[in-house]
Amino acid sequence: MSQPVQRAATQSFIQKYINKETLKYVFTTHFWGPVSNFGIPIAAMYDLKKDPTLISGPMTGSLVIYSAVFMRYATAVTPKNYLLFGCHFVNEFAQLVQGYRFINYNYFKTEEEKIAIQEEYAKNKVEKTD
Repeated sequence: MSQPVQRAATQSFIQKYINKETLKYVFTTHFWGPVSNFGIPIAAMYDLKKDPTLISGPMTGSLVIYSAVFMRYATAVTPKNYLLFGCHFVNEFAQLVQGYRFINYNYFKTEEEKIAIQEEYAKNKVEKTD
């Protein structure tokens, strides 16, 4: 790409995305609230690989309701906060998967299967510490 074309493309990008309104938005709670809140779904996705005996049913249920309420809130405020909606959408999905794992382990597994799962996770934990 020639220098003048590259310069024009850079100026166009700056004018479109790095302007007064964008910078004003970045310095609001409308932006930083959801950004800091993304720790919850990231932790939930990380926990999808952990031992199902560690999952708290009441906490998972609470987080499912919490994320559903805030997804609704994100679309009810003016202006709509799609970043907040996305954060809670990801968290809703991750918590529903955790809820499935909790119910499957606690209510549908036999005692033998539960023991096998516990041994598998204990073995993996020992291997990681070595």
